[in-house]
Amino acid sequence: MKTIFMTGTSSGLGKAAVKLFASHGWRVIATMRRPEEETELTKLANVVLLPLDVANAGQIRGVATQAIGMGVDVVLNNAGYGLGGALESYTDEQIMSQINTNLLGVIRVTQAFVPYFREKRSGLFLTTTSIGGVITFPFYSVYSASKWGVEGFCESLSFELNQFGIGVKTISPGGIRSNFRSNQSFAQNEIYTPLFGKVTQAFMQGRTPTVVSEPEAIAEVIYEAATDGKDQLRYPAGPDAVSYVAERKKMGDETFRRYLNDLFFH
Repeated sequence: MKTIFMTGTSSGLGKAAVKLFASHGWRVIATMRRPEEETELTKLANVVLLPLDVANAGQIRGVATQAIGMGVDVVLNNAGYGLGGALESYTDEQIMSQINTNLLGVIRVTQAFVPYFREKRSGLFLTTTSIGGVITFPFYSVYSASKWGVEGFCESLSFELNQFGIGVKTISPGGIRSNFRSNQSFAQNEIYTPLFGKVTQAFMQGRTPTVVSEPEAIAEVIYEAATDGKDQLRYPAGPDAVSYVAERKKMGDETFRRYLNDLFFH
C-alpha cells in the first residue's frame, strides 16, 4: 500500500483528493489546522488525520517526523488561500500571511521530507499551485507572487532532487467550485473600485475562458500526476487552465499580457 501525505485537506480540492486516493487503495495522511472538527474523512478506511498549520515551522517538523515514521511515498502540498486587492490596500500582516502560507509553507513542508526521500532514493513531491502561478490577473499581485514563487521553487528543486530519484511536479488548476473564494481575503480601496468593476464585468460577461471545475475533476489530475510515472513538471488542470497556458504559449508573453490588459480594461 502506497502512502501520500497531504496538506490543506479540510475542504474543496484537498478533501476530494483524500477521497480519491483512499478509493484507489492508498493510505492517506491528511493534515488540516483543526482535524477535531472533521467528520467526513474520519469515516474512511486508511485515512489518518493530523493537525498542521503550514505557517507553523515547528509544527511542520514534528508532523513530518510523525508521518515519516508511518512511511511516505508522495507528498502533496495543497494548503493555500487567496488574497486579492490593490497592492497599496494590503497591510503588512496580510502580505506576510499570504507568503507564509502559500510559499514558505510549501518550502518548509518539502524541506522536511527531502532527507527521508533522498536516503531511500525515491519519492515524489506534488504541489498545487494555480493558473495564477503561470499567468496573472489584475488585483492579485501578492497571490501571484506566492504562486509564481512556488512554480520557480519547484522547477529549480527538480534539478537537484531528480539526481536522487525524487520527482517534483506542480498542478495548476483554473477555477474550482469550492469555498476557496469565500475563504479568500480582499483588500478594499475605493480609488480602485472602477477598475475592479471592469475586471469583475469581464469575468461575469464570459469574456475570459474561466470555467469552474468540480474539485473531483482537479483531484483526478493530481492522481494522474502521482501515478503516470512521467518526467513532467507542470500539469494544468481544468479546461480554462489548459486554454490559458496554450494561448500564452501561442501568443508569447508580451502579446498575451497586452491581450489580457485589453480584455479587462478596454
